[in-house]
Amino acid sequence: MPSKKRRMLAAALAVAAVAAGTSAATAAPAPTTTNDISSTFADTFADPSIIQGRDGYWYAYATSDPLVANGPFGLMHIARTKDFSSWEYLGTVFNDQTKPAWAAPGSFFWAPDIRYFGGRYVMYFTVTDTAANPGGDPAIGVATAPTPAGPWTATDGPVVTPKPDGNGGYFGTIDPAMLTAADGKRYLYYGGFYGGISVTELTPDGLHAVGSPTQVTVGDRYEGAYAVYRDGWYYLMGSSMNCCAGPTTGYSVFAGRSRSPRGPFVDADGAAMTDSRVGGTTVITQNGNKWIGPGHHAFMTDAAGQDHIVYHAIDRAKPWLTNPFGINRRPMLIDRIDWIDGWPRTRAGLGPSEGPVPAPTTGSGLGIDAADPAGGLIGATSSPGDALGGPTASISGAARTKQSAPGGSVRVEADVRLGNSFSTVLGGGQVIASVSGSKITVVAGRRTASAALPADFDRSGWNKLSVQVSGTSVTARLNDVGLGDVYAEAQLAVPGLSLKSAPVAWLGSAEVDNLTVRPVAAPVRRLADVPRPGDMLSGDEFDGSLGSDWSWVRQDEKAVVADGKLSWPLQNADLVGGGNTAGLLFHSTPATKSWIAETKLHLDTGEGDIRNYQQAGMIAYLNDSDFARLGNVSIWRTRQTEFGRELVARPSDGATSYGAAAIGRSAPTLWMRLAYHENAAGEHVYRAATSVDGNKWTWGASWVLPAKAQLGLYAHGEFTGAAVPPVATFEYLRFFESK
Repeated sequence: MPSKKRRMLAAALAVAAVAAGTSAATAAPAPTTTNDISSTFADTFADPSIIQGRDGYWYAYATSDPLVANGPFGLMHIARTKDFSSWEYLGTVFNDQTKPAWAAPGSFFWAPDIRYFGGRYVMYFTVTDTAANPGGDPAIGVATAPTPAGPWTATDGPVVTPKPDGNGGYFGTIDPAMLTAADGKRYLYYGGFYGGISVTELTPDGLHAVGSPTQVTVGDRYEGAYAVYRDGWYYLMGSSMNCCAGPTTGYSVFAGRSRSPRGPFVDADGAAMTDSRVGGTTVITQNGNKWIGPGHHAFMTDAAGQDHIVYHAIDRAKPWLTNPFGINRRPMLIDRIDWIDGWPRTRAGLGPSEGPVPAPTTGSGLGIDAADPAGGLIGATSSPGDALGGPTASISGAARTKQSAPGGSVRVEADVRLGNSFSTVLGGGQVIASVSGSKITVVAGRRTASAALPADFDRSGWNKLSVQVSGTSVTARLNDVGLGDVYAEAQLAVPGLSLKSAPVAWLGSAEVDNLTVRPVAAPVRRLADVPRPGDMLSGDEFDGSLGSDWSWVRQDEKAVVADGKLSWPLQNADLVGGGNTAGLLFHSTPATKSWIAETKLHLDTGEGDIRNYQQAGMIAYLNDSDFARLGNVSIWRTRQTEFGRELVARPSDGATSYGAAAIGRSAPTLWMRLAYHENAAGEHVYRAATSVDGNKWTWGASWVLPAKAQLGLYAHGEFTGAAVPPVATFEYLRFFESK
């Protein structure tokens, strides 16, 4: 260490030692928030994205649905908050004069993705129809603004142009999400069910695609991409199934990860998101409370280092904005993300919250006003800043907080414009994180870790710097704006580290804005409990003819019991809408208020070819227009497990709605479970699970039925010509106590 810097460090630590007796300000009780968080200004606020502006506000953006019933379609919406409880609606991103000139007159604008880099705010969005090919050729647009509230200026053309499908139509070039990666490049993820999700590199200014895109998910499974970098991994997340099926919406979010921003992305079980039997680890799915269809999300990190998922969902009691089969009512929600065994899980797997939960931590402790940080520091001078960010703190030499930071775990975060060298000192010198030259370095407990900054990193622009000590783990990260992006991250594991309470000190030169110092949120490291089978209550091993516990709806004589199994060739039939021709085989259920039904199914539908919608599985059935079915199903070229729901959505004419949630991975031999319980409101909840080995289970979505249903088996699909139907083989049906 140069002698001048050593003297500066010694002086700062001496001052810090004197001040260490100054107690940290006692934090006020944590505020709470209750979903939906957009209820004060909107009935629907779909496809949300979020960013913290340099003015300290969190800005949220939404797709161009009307905000309220019978309201006008806005050209994407903007709202902001400082505490996630009180919101202010700011208006629309575009108007008819400022919207992209290259968009067709009737185009919609969907799924805004917000970023900050290069000294400006950058928004990517879907244009559903361009003037070049009127009639439905979606493309990705981009606009820039000096502030997160605008004014927004769209570029002269799309950043990703429409992609012809070769049959006179266009693939789904929709739902953009940008990520700045550790290689210094910017990447844009986009796409949907028709054609899959792809990623393309962008020019440094983020306004043009370059090179050839890489497809990173199979078609017919994901849309609504979002990507983050964490602990050396790039996580790609996408929403599956239908976003907008009203009371039967089963939208859910799944993730895969890769060491490269271009993939391949695989799930926790090693299944790729490009496989026909598609992979994906559950991030969020519905849990049986009032919220269904949670998805199309963004991530944010609060001042305590806690990640949150911002998403839309549907209140199953109020699914439409106006009339049935009209615009879906999709308000904005927020919940905690827990990283468990390397994977993001919403509330440790519990899914959407319905009652009050802790709000994201905002603002700073230690008497620091994040909007004017110099007032809480010694050795820093207040600078006027600019019209957006307001006053900033200028540090040149040495500075420290007036109060001591807590011991144990602490997070220090700020927007920074860096000089040649800038260090953050925690615990009276126990931890030093420095940005100097071409790298970021952390030193703690005689250990050092460094990470290189991109060669073109602009230290004179505003970037986000976070330094965090969580137990014995130390992390320093430099990125655009704290949305999962990264320029460089240095991490250390320091056995025995116990951070002391001391003022936070800084050495070197930087301009600092939005400074926060907070204790680190306590991590959750264990998944929430799931249903577990207890003693067996009843069932059938198919070692003889079907007994009196079995009954049929539309008996299929081709279903036979022999050789210890039920063999059932798939019927050329269906159960959705008016096509109520499929046979169903039911077994009596236990009289208890909770139980788990399990079967083992073998159904080989191949891979990669089109076999819509051949399937077999379990069903909870009230009647032909009110049921939930768990199936191993062919969906175009994919093979998926689907927990579907049909009900009457418009009683005036009996019109039904069908939607589904994806569960675990499909396999030719698949174990299935449906867990039943009656909730406090007297509703009947069925939760689905699947397994590819009978040992490790993936528990997924829940559907709520108005009465206790019959439980049984089914096997049907679609066939053309002389196609020979595959045979579904069930080895048993068992009922267990539910623990």
